[in-house]
Amino acid sequence: MFLKLFFSLVGSLVAYAGYQFFSLIYREFNSPLKFLPGPKSSHFFYGNLRDIWKAENSVLHEQWVREYGSTLKYKGFFGLTRLYTTDSRALNHFLTNSYIYQKSAPARYSLARIVGPGVLVAEEDVHRQQRKIMNPAFGAPQIRELTGIFVQKSVELRDIWASQAAKGTVRVDVLTWLSKATLDIIGLAGFNYDFNSLASEKQSELGAAFATTFQAGQRMTVLRMLQTWSPAFRFIRTKLDRVMENSQAVMRRIGLQLLQESKNEMAQNGTSEKGRSRDLLSLLVRANTSKDLPASQRLSDEDVLAQVPTFLVAGHETTSTATTWALFALTQNLAAQTRLRNELLTVATDEPTMDELNALPYLDCVVRETLRIHAPVPATMRVATQDDIVPLAQPFTDIYGTVHESLKVTKGQTIMIPILTMNRDPAIWGPDSMEFIPERWESEISNALPGVWGHMLSFLGGPRACIGYRFSLVEMKALLFTLVRAFEFELAVPASDIGKKTSVVQRPIVRSEPTAGNQMPLLIKPYVRS
Repeated sequence: MFLKLFFSLVGSLVAYAGYQFFSLIYREFNSPLKFLPGPKSSHFFYGNLRDIWKAENSVLHEQWVREYGSTLKYKGFFGLTRLYTTDSRALNHFLTNSYIYQKSAPARYSLARIVGPGVLVAEEDVHRQQRKIMNPAFGAPQIRELTGIFVQKSVELRDIWASQAAKGTVRVDVLTWLSKATLDIIGLAGFNYDFNSLASEKQSELGAAFATTFQAGQRMTVLRMLQTWSPAFRFIRTKLDRVMENSQAVMRRIGLQLLQESKNEMAQNGTSEKGRSRDLLSLLVRANTSKDLPASQRLSDEDVLAQVPTFLVAGHETTSTATTWALFALTQNLAAQTRLRNELLTVATDEPTMDELNALPYLDCVVRETLRIHAPVPATMRVATQDDIVPLAQPFTDIYGTVHESLKVTKGQTIMIPILTMNRDPAIWGPDSMEFIPERWESEISNALPGVWGHMLSFLGGPRACIGYRFSLVEMKALLFTLVRAFEFELAVPASDIGKKTSVVQRPIVRSEPTAGNQMPLLIKPYVRS
């Protein structure tokens, strides 16, 4: 009886897998994109992906654009076609039509295992509902109130480095320290939780649980790939699943505690903004319980709770990585570092407000140029949920020489959104597009990129643009303000030894130290004012 049941189950899985496989082959054979130009597949299973993984971020894609034009195809897993275009009108179409172009089911499954059903995972009306309630927490008035936390933790980091450099120049892995600082910041500003990672070597309970979940969620095995692509394999439990579930249970317990504390204070203070009610979670609770919001439109406790790991993922590694690349860029342009420091020293206080930070024009130029050329997330993907006709700004010529004014895509088609490529496209930014030149922002910049901020794609655009971009910008400015005023920075290894490795965000590595993991070693020494 058992063997009969077992073979029946295996047979069902094989039949299901076969159906999925032949459905993909049929769609691929009939794809209107098969006549697009593009590179030949280099592997029967990986397509062109292994070539992409071996290259620096976006470099191979940029080469393909030069060879095949602005709209092309390449191969992903199983030789399935991926659409790649740098056409600004097409990208605007993909980003603004978020009901048609969504994260793929496998991507949502993988991300949901880490952050739950939060705003990063939700689609369509659920996403719109979550976004509507969360938007007020990320407005300029709310970020203004949180700036004190950004500055406080920046000063704490400055003092740690000052202690280490008390006797002169010292080598520091700025990536690790900035990661600790931004974790502390999102803990306090996000949900009034003190990770205390700058002051202590020991991880907090929530920090350890999140780190375990995040790291386990990125590990890829053959079974994990099958589970990601096919729900039929998700009933199989592994040791990794149990590790993630235990960590998620800790995150849920602490998250429920934080949520209840926020509700209790809301009950005591009503609509008042006293006490801890300035953190993002409390602002979300206040918006979700507003009398003006119909009960049918309110988020469940589960949906509110899901925003805690969402805040951690979206508000922690991205800003620490961006600030790390800013300091690296300033070591490669010492004139910019000096000019920035001179501007920052004109401010009389060590604890600037958001408005004082935003009033510093060259600091703004440095932040913009960093996020242009070192965008933390180099690319993202979408999948078409229905057949569509995509408008183009530039017609393309197919492999038979036929010119097309628009582009047909079919349901299920994977589309790459090339953030970094667009941010440094010479056709948009000029022949020096690969160089870090903050001064380019002193002239008014206008282009057709559909980004929500800065005429670039670093925070994307459309209904799914980064909700926390104001938070990230002011946090980054606070860190740079405090650190560049206090120290001079120099790269501790040759610039050619610094590489980039992407795992969600593009982090630095030292090529000559491959086993050391992600790092950015800088030499810092206290700046002595004349």
